[in-house]
Amino acid sequence: MTAQKGTSGRGARELRVKVKTAKGRKLSSTLWLERQLNDPYVQRAKREGYRGRAAYKILELDDKFGFLKPGARVVDLGCAPGGWCQVAVARVNALGDRSGKPQGRVLGVDLQEVAPIAGAEIHQLDFLSEDADAKVKAWLGGRADVVMSDMAAAASGNKQVDHLRIIALVEAAAEFAFDVLEPGGTFVAKVLAGGAEAGLQSVLKRAFTKVVHVKPPASRSDSSEKFVVATGFRGRPETEGGAAS
Repeated sequence: MTAQKGTSGRGARELRVKVKTAKGRKLSSTLWLERQLNDPYVQRAKREGYRGRAAYKILELDDKFGFLKPGARVVDLGCAPGGWCQVAVARVNALGDRSGKPQGRVLGVDLQEVAPIAGAEIHQLDFLSEDADAKVKAWLGGRADVVMSDMAAAASGNKQVDHLRIIALVEAAAEFAFDVLEPGGTFVAKVLAGGAEAGLQSVLKRAFTKVVHVKPPASRSDSSEKFVVATGFRGRPETEGGAAS
């Protein structure tokens, strides 16, 4: 691994890490490692104590939409490794302080075990299980103000298949949100651009007063990811026949 430097008319540029191809390592792995080592968000996350660069995505989304308010109760689906929980803990004042601001709650759930996070309650749970919504409401002592998800299905190598998988995952997360959100609540989830979002958007528009898609600056420019932010929960949407689903 070497560091390269150069100069320009405006002085020296920052050092860039160049990763040498190692025996047994694929070129794609080498390029990914090089990108990680030179990613300013990765470096910033290490300096500021976040568990990953994804923390800045939810920070930027909240800066724009302001859904992580002091006193809010937040559920983070698929919370590993925990960066979104870390942000939520600080923003909703889950640890409590002497500022007089209301104290919120942050509950993270994931299929895998997640290392403890100060101020957050972490549970190993499949949110798709039949009684998951009841368990979450019991743990919270009521309904949530925010349900958020940075989940992504395992990559298959086929962009269209991956797109359909993540849309199905987001639809399942939305169904969960319908069961646990307070009126006026917010749903935030990662999606991948790919043309199959129309059905999801239609359902969300019936359930929330405002639905927008946004790509925060922390999302890599070469990534197809974007985030749906649905605010003002009105209740579970009715089906075309008129009955609630």
